[in-house]
Amino acid sequence: MTTPPSLEIENVTLSFGGIHALDDVSFTVEPGSLHALIGPNGAGKSSCFNVICGVYRANSGQVRLGDTVLSGLPAHKLAGLGVGRAFQNAALSPGSTVLDNVMLGRHSLTKGGFLACGLRLTRKTERKHAARAAEICDFLGIGDLVHTPVGALPYGAIKRVDIARALAVEPVILLLDEPAAGMNASETAELASTIREVRDELGISILLVEHDMGLVMGIADRVTVLDFGKRIADGTPAEVQADPNVVKAYLGVEA
Repeated sequence: MTTPPSLEIENVTLSFGGIHALDDVSFTVEPGSLHALIGPNGAGKSSCFNVICGVYRANSGQVRLGDTVLSGLPAHKLAGLGVGRAFQNAALSPGSTVLDNVMLGRHSLTKGGFLACGLRLTRKTERKHAARAAEICDFLGIGDLVHTPVGALPYGAIKRVDIARALAVEPVILLLDEPAAGMNASETAELASTIREVRDELGISILLVEHDMGLVMGIADRVTVLDFGKRIADGTPAEVQADPNVVKAYLGVEA
């Protein structure tokens, strides 16, 4: 198993008008780790996530994946560099099957991409990619649903399809944007187990943005906390939970 590169967020600043959404934010997602990015509402989590994903361009600082600078690259270029992203609101095609949705994640692995060549693949190549997509679905526990339209699935399964599509990129780092949003306790527990398996079995790094503190503290190796666009803590879950700045940010009181 090849060790994935680290993801480095280095002194990133992002402004909208006169408002600093991110103010000199730095942290590192270590190779093969599960790193959580948390903070109260409006802390800058989504802004940071979108800078990493290429949706926003930082005013200063940079994002690096190993020796590759990601800053300034458009979002659609990142998949080919080993960055997979699952969305908070799964942007899937409800009328298409699970397999067809997951296959869209394979386009960066084909010459010219699926979209560029109008999906005109040789049968052998198409079978190979479809088999890999089905294998990923099996790994995530949705292998029996590959021919089911996404719109007919329960919410928890839809979220797994979104993660499967991100894994179809064959990423070295997986970015998860509030994957537990809208899930009940049982679905969240199953998701936590799945995320651990992705890290342990596939050996890829994971950056998780999440509001569910039980999920975060139960599975993360390291946690970075933002508040008002600034990094206020970075450490193990136990260290972060005991940090007085974090207690104050979440509860408004001194620890």
